[in-house]
Amino acid sequence: MTSAEIKRILEKVKEGKLGVDEAMETLRRLPFEDLGFARIDHHRSLRVGFPEVVLGRGKSMEQVVGIVRGMLKNRHNILVTRSDETTFRAVRKISRLAAFHKASGALSIIRDKNIYGRGRILVISAGTADMPVAEEALVTARVMGNEVDAIYDCGVAGIHRLLQENQRLRRARVIVCVAGMEGALPSVVGGLVAAPVIAVPTSVGYGASFGGIAALLGMLNSCASNVTVVNIDNGFGAGYVASIINRLEN
Repeated sequence: MTSAEIKRILEKVKEGKLGVDEAMETLRRLPFEDLGFARIDHHRSLRVGFPEVVLGRGKSMEQVVGIVRGMLKNRHNILVTRSDETTFRAVRKISRLAAFHKASGALSIIRDKNIYGRGRILVISAGTADMPVAEEALVTARVMGNEVDAIYDCGVAGIHRLLQENQRLRRARVIVCVAGMEGALPSVVGGLVAAPVIAVPTSVGYGASFGGIAALLGMLNSCASNVTVVNIDNGFGAGYVASIINRLEN
């Protein structure tokens, strides 16, 4: 539940359009709603500026549907990460606004289309194989109310593909840079722009990449001072942090 929703409830009570008991019943869901298998944190948007996000992986279809049904009581956007088409079809039955983003496995319900970010977030992937993680970052940033652009398959093996996008790089307020293998791309991008670069190592690569550890260590050791790093394959975390940065006033 957002601060705007609570304000509307209080205004309706003040105007006599909503009874005190009905308002209390609505507010009783704060700070959380216990479903037995999950506790929906309705209070989170008031604390951190965006509602709870549901990790679909590891949950049954029925559990995801139950959580989404509870979240639909409020009017904010809903994001489920690492989901699947079967779960999407079940969620679609309780919300016709549900959309499935096949590349990332994310499921979204957009009810607030306002743009809250003060600039553009640019998502870049080194290779086509990195796209699922990049798409997770992109979907997350869009659901959180940002203008988002994307450039895919522009890794250091063909760096001219990135250099021709110089104008798009410079227009971005925040850049999410996704790469596997040796994880070199964020350092290159960081050396081209003044914006913060959020590096996302992926588990894409051959044996010595150690499931993304090589890319992670390479990014952590970046010589570009504007590069920071999230966990392996954590497109969601990168998109979330990029959104927070993009909402800052300065």
